[in-house]
Amino acid sequence: MSEAPFNLVYLGIGTVAWGVAGLKIRAWRRDPSPGLLVVALTIAAPATAFLVAAPVLYRLIDRVAHRGNLATLLVYLGITGFSAAAVVLARMWTPPKERGDAQVWDGATADTWHEVRRRLAVFAVLVPVMTVLFFTGGATAPETPLTFDTTFATIPQIALFLVLYQALFGFALVDISRVCFGHASRLPTGPLRSGIRLIVLGGLIACGYVLCKLIAIGAAFAEVAGTEWLSTALGPAFAALGAVLITAGFAGPAASAWARRRRDYQALRPLWDLVYRADRRLALEAPPSAWTERLAFRDLEWRTARRGLEIRDGQLTLRPWADPEVVTAAALVARRAGLDDEDRAALIVAAALRGAAAALNEGTAPRPREDQVPLPGLDAGPADERAHLVRVARYLYAPLTGEALTAATTTG
Repeated sequence: MSEAPFNLVYLGIGTVAWGVAGLKIRAWRRDPSPGLLVVALTIAAPATAFLVAAPVLYRLIDRVAHRGNLATLLVYLGITGFSAAAVVLARMWTPPKERGDAQVWDGATADTWHEVRRRLAVFAVLVPVMTVLFFTGGATAPETPLTFDTTFATIPQIALFLVLYQALFGFALVDISRVCFGHASRLPTGPLRSGIRLIVLGGLIACGYVLCKLIAIGAAFAEVAGTEWLSTALGPAFAALGAVLITAGFAGPAASAWARRRRDYQALRPLWDLVYRADRRLALEAPPSAWTERLAFRDLEWRTARRGLEIRDGQLTLRPWADPEVVTAAALVARRAGLDDEDRAALIVAAALRGAAAALNEGTAPRPREDQVPLPGLDAGPADERAHLVRVARYLYAPLTGEALTAATTTG
């Protein structure tokens, strides 16, 4: 059996999964919370197992340790670490009966931690037992990175070691799939719900790995030939596909949030440019170049929040030059276009700011405070403010905004 496909698949999955785990660890360091740490461990443990399972690294570890098949123990302990982390995650994600639907993701309670400690105690007992069984089984030769289970299942200690491993893994997969399935039905449509459904699907598919392995181990223990392919081909295929889906489920919501922040950051640029030209003291630094803007991949939340604050300051700076006739014309254009309340407010603000910036540049005298026109959206809460500003930025040079400015000029 060629080991090249297994090297390619296992190293690829392990590397990608560790990349996702690294992002989760980075997020945990910025915002320490038990939930983020457990998610990071839930991804990192199987990612390490997949890397070690690659035959090229498997053999390297055995050579360095001077013990055949030691890498098998490391692989299975890594997957068992995933099982423990998944069971903890399932408990943390299980809402108490008194918790409302909107609070599904609240922090774990004292009762939750009690359940977590009870389940971790099982792993704390069984992991040393598995380790002892492995070493007393004497499965050191031949070296079998792909066929360890069926080769050594005839040894009672190794057979029990394998069954304990599969039982813990299967329990964790069913547990986290059950909990995620319940949560997915209670969440609104969006990236988080899609990600959780991928975890459910990945967990159920990975159960196929457990089933294939148990059948193959049982057949090998009974010295029944012809089922090795379940352990060496079909089982790993289930495991690889399940791992890809579970990793995508964990990474999807975070990737979606990152893409949304980057999209918002870039969408705000025209509006930020407008207020920056009105008063360059508003910004901490000069406008970034187009290439710098395109290559902005880090600290996007901070950059976007800062850009929003500077735009808000710019709105207050331009408010004395906002023309009531522009606001009235924009409201009429929005009504004729059939815009909803949010788009109507964005169009009014975009037209008012463009008109105010032009009036400032032309040297028009500012209106006194009592004559300044109130603009919609200034009282928006933090959760809605960014979405409002992004809408304003998109309407800033839209045809409807130009129509409103032309109508106001004609009226004036």
